[in-house]
Amino acid sequence: MIYNSIIETIGNTPLVKLQNITKGIKGTILVKVEYFNPGNSTKDRMAIKMVEDAEKAGILQPGGTIIEGTSGNTGMGLALCAVAKGYKCIFTMADKQSQEKINILKAVGAEVIVCPTNVEPEDPRSYYSVARKLNKDIPNSIYPNQYDNPSNAQAHYETTGPEIWKQTEGTITHYVATVGTGGSMCGTARYLKEQNKNLTTVGIDTYGSVFKKYKETGIFDKNEIYPYLTEGFGEDILPKNVDFDVIDSFIKVTDKDGAVMARRLSREEGLFVGWSSGSAMHGALEYAREHLKENDIMVVLLPDHGTRYLNKVYNDQWMKDHGFLEERTFSTAKDIVATRNGKDSLFTVSKNSRIGEAIKIMNQEGIDQVPVVDGDEFVGSIAAAALLEKIIENPSVKDNPVGALMDKPMQFVAMDTTLDVLSSMLNKNSRALLVRDETKKVHIITQHDLLKAMTF
Repeated sequence: MIYNSIIETIGNTPLVKLQNITKGIKGTILVKVEYFNPGNSTKDRMAIKMVEDAEKAGILQPGGTIIEGTSGNTGMGLALCAVAKGYKCIFTMADKQSQEKINILKAVGAEVIVCPTNVEPEDPRSYYSVARKLNKDIPNSIYPNQYDNPSNAQAHYETTGPEIWKQTEGTITHYVATVGTGGSMCGTARYLKEQNKNLTTVGIDTYGSVFKKYKETGIFDKNEIYPYLTEGFGEDILPKNVDFDVIDSFIKVTDKDGAVMARRLSREEGLFVGWSSGSAMHGALEYAREHLKENDIMVVLLPDHGTRYLNKVYNDQWMKDHGFLEERTFSTAKDIVATRNGKDSLFTVSKNSRIGEAIKIMNQEGIDQVPVVDGDEFVGSIAAAALLEKIIENPSVKDNPVGALMDKPMQFVAMDTTLDVLSSMLNKNSRALLVRDETKKVHIITQHDLLKAMTF
């Protein structure tokens, strides 16, 4: 068969039965290998759908520009569509994304703008905000917005779901996928559940993302949000494409577990997949060991290809430096907390307290930085150096409420965050970090803690 363009080859990816990493697990585990799409990821499906729906609606005109915030794979799918259809592309990306993803997008003619990761979504510097502003400023442009565009989930409802149902001849009992924008999980799950209402769906989330807690409690907890290394899934927002009604449960997977499993899939199954694929597989196996029965058939969607991660997951030195390989291990935030033997106390001040009261606490306890709270919420921070500077300028500020002079809140990090990552996060703009242990107790980690951990 001859295709008129590369985008006509999107879809109809194979299902592969795993043979080695599933030993000892009941039931059958199949993987939907999405790197067989021309852009090497599942995002090709919704990219073409969003573009064609925009064309049908008349909002994308010939010679127009496609502008999108992407972790890389959606950008690749949109870029292929742009090449085939004669559009221009501008993509915004968070600076945690791999250099390979940036280089690949540039290779297919896209302009890439790199934005900071650790800012609020509403911050004008975030890759969401920059994309929206470009859309407003550039004539004849569209901002597909994969997070809220219904064409995203609909693409998987129309293609991925039916393909899996047909390939398994309707015998699938469990569907597992990572959840980011929500399209590949929710569009597929919606279709499969319409065919079999008893089918079980499992969403894979990452530590530092809000999805799992929101599903279980209905609470959007900003305290759940902190930086993580894994790319392509998990969010600090609630995209409209994430339909929690079609996701039965969530499993969280650490950065390390996802990276190690990606390498195992490559070496033990011959599937050279990306980081989020490893996360999906690790979570799927964790669920399967406890819940899968003899006649069950689980399908796990593997989103993309390993070429996106040659300098990270498939770089031994990078893996060692982050404590992900056994050859070199780092202490973690958990280890720092453990050395205190439960004796540490986190001192906080209310945002309604007076600056003078806060200074008194800092002097009494011999500390130079304190989180600011409003009830149970961590809403800001104060540091001795900054307060000193302000008091010298105006001594009367000591009578002001803390909330009027506080700085941004200290970032929360995962308990398994290694010293090298903690060190990179502690700088002149962020002098302390917070962690929650298994009991939900909050602990503070400072530069002094890191020096002590590295010395002893």
